[in-house]
Amino acid sequence: MTGLIIIALVLSVIMSWHYLSGESMAGCGGGSPCEQVLNSRWSVVAGILPVSGMAMGVYLAVLAASLFTGPATDLIVRRMAWSVMLILSGTVAGSAIWLTIVQKWIIGAFCLYCMTAHITGMLLAALIIWRAIRLTNQSGRKGEPPAARAYLFRPIPATGRVLTGVFLAGILAATQVISAPTALSSNIGSQENIPYVDYSAAPVIGPPDAPYVVTLLFDYQCSQCQKIHFMLNEVVQKYDGKLAFVLCPAPLSPQCNPYVPLEVDEFKNSCELAEIGLAVWLANREAFADFENWMFTFETGDKWLPRKPEAVRAKAVELVGREEFDAARSDTWIEKYLQTSVQIYGQTIRDGKGGIPKMVYGSRWVFPESYNPDDLVLLLQKSLGLPLP
Repeated sequence: MTGLIIIALVLSVIMSWHYLSGESMAGCGGGSPCEQVLNSRWSVVAGILPVSGMAMGVYLAVLAASLFTGPATDLIVRRMAWSVMLILSGTVAGSAIWLTIVQKWIIGAFCLYCMTAHITGMLLAALIIWRAIRLTNQSGRKGEPPAARAYLFRPIPATGRVLTGVFLAGILAATQVISAPTALSSNIGSQENIPYVDYSAAPVIGPPDAPYVVTLLFDYQCSQCQKIHFMLNEVVQKYDGKLAFVLCPAPLSPQCNPYVPLEVDEFKNSCELAEIGLAVWLANREAFADFENWMFTFETGDKWLPRKPEAVRAKAVELVGREEFDAARSDTWIEKYLQTSVQIYGQTIRDGKGGIPKMVYGSRWVFPESYNPDDLVLLLQKSLGLPLP
């Protein structure tokens, strides 16, 4: 039990330090599922208090209470210590279930550190409950009368304490839901001298002569990019032709992006997919919208999965023709445009955080975390300074 407490406590300290220092987690590359979760609105309560910090406090309390659970402790103190541990075990279990639901069905990504902490917490909670009930009818401190040491907890009182802890976890979940703003950026930054993009020659969603042009850094293998993609046209419509999004692929792979320190399996094909997408744009701009929609459309089931390079090349040839695709793929413009996109990505890294999707307007940039077009419009206005549509 002590071992599980220490493991969970260490993980909470590591994630809390990540929040306070702004440094990247070991093994979490830019835009990785780990970074998506740890930088999301659900990693904090009321926008200010990190969930990992609260977990650290809970595990410290469990550790302190566990020091008074031995048979040498007075019965009243021992019961109080186990009561605290039972309540906190319910809190730990309820929070682990809630935050796993958030990762699965809201964020759509799993953090290895978080899930390890959740599994450790669930095992710890199960062990505490099992031990508390097992101590029923166990003898206590020597010298106590039999009536006094007959039991610590019966199953029903123990269950009541656990449910009290679950209720506290429910308050945490409700607070997160209520306090989370409708549109939120997990990070906002400003950077002068961001590389210039020639909008007239770049892939654009919306009118290329729009007075407001937002640069969107994305990756064809990024799940949050997939969610944002299908909001863009509706946001453009809300601005009635005054807004356009310039699409700048920023592959999260060190093969073509030197600002990404580690290769992550989720993005190992990102460079090739970006080059194919730009080749489609060069070969046939009218076909590019169909290509983009196909890239981000669900294939089967209820979860979007990135396309494989073989299927993407076949789709590109189908849309623009073999000769046109091959000619566009060998054009030096693709490499130059990709380098410009990557430079923008590098210029907008702050505190080691370089995730995507990322929107850049003028010298300001933001990580959008929006669940509908209205959220995205609000974010563009509050975070990037765009006027009302």
